[in-house]
Amino acid sequence: MSGENLDFDDLVHRAWPAPYQEALGGWVLRFADGVTKRANSVLPWAEPDDVHKAIEAAEGFYAGRGLPCVFSMGPRAAPGLDETLAARGYRVVDETAYMVASLEEEPRPAAHEVEVSDMPSEAWLDAWWAVDGRFGDGGRAAAARIVRGAPSAYAAVAEDGRPVAVGRSVLQDGTLGIYCMATMPAARRRGLGRSVLRALLAHGRGQGAVRAYLVAVAANTAATTLYAGDGFTLSGRYHYRVK
Repeated sequence: MSGENLDFDDLVHRAWPAPYQEALGGWVLRFADGVTKRANSVLPWAEPDDVHKAIEAAEGFYAGRGLPCVFSMGPRAAPGLDETLAARGYRVVDETAYMVASLEEEPRPAAHEVEVSDMPSEAWLDAWWAVDGRFGDGGRAAAARIVRGAPSAYAAVAEDGRPVAVGRSVLQDGTLGIYCMATMPAARRRGLGRSVLRALLAHGRGQGAVRAYLVAVAANTAATTLYAGDGFTLSGRYHYRVK
């Protein structure tokens, strides 16, 4: 399924909302206490009158918050900005793939019992953060604000009363975004993540979704292979520029 008609930049921006956002011309400066590049980066959707002055203002914004300046270079990035940033010493990091799938047909059933709720429990947050918490213990509160920042569904496979595989979905005008896919190390290689994915897809389809998308680090072949096995195909890529 092609994702050429999907505005990935806008979908991801709304599904992973930074608690603090500031407009800079046609750009959006996003801040979430340093938790994830996605929520702590410039979204450069327009071409400012003076691009170098705008870059300097963005650098000042993040420097004042103790963070490097990061630009999210997605499909809507202003023409020529990537080359301008490269000339200013910004390097490319985290090339990321967009993948899409049709939900016209019922997703394959989950092989495990999956609970889906409309709010993340503390145990759900603990499981996700145990896998994806690359930002220190102090980042958990900021991460919780992000994942609670848009109406979502939160799925979990539990063992001994504790989630060991989790995921999150966000329904956006018939399009379902998949986020926060994480499986505890001791529970891997048993298909639990696939069951979480299928449960989220089925739940979203039941709520009116006709297509799904997700983003994954392009180098994470284990993840992209998992998603391809359930009908997701590559639709595009984006990257970050960091100085």
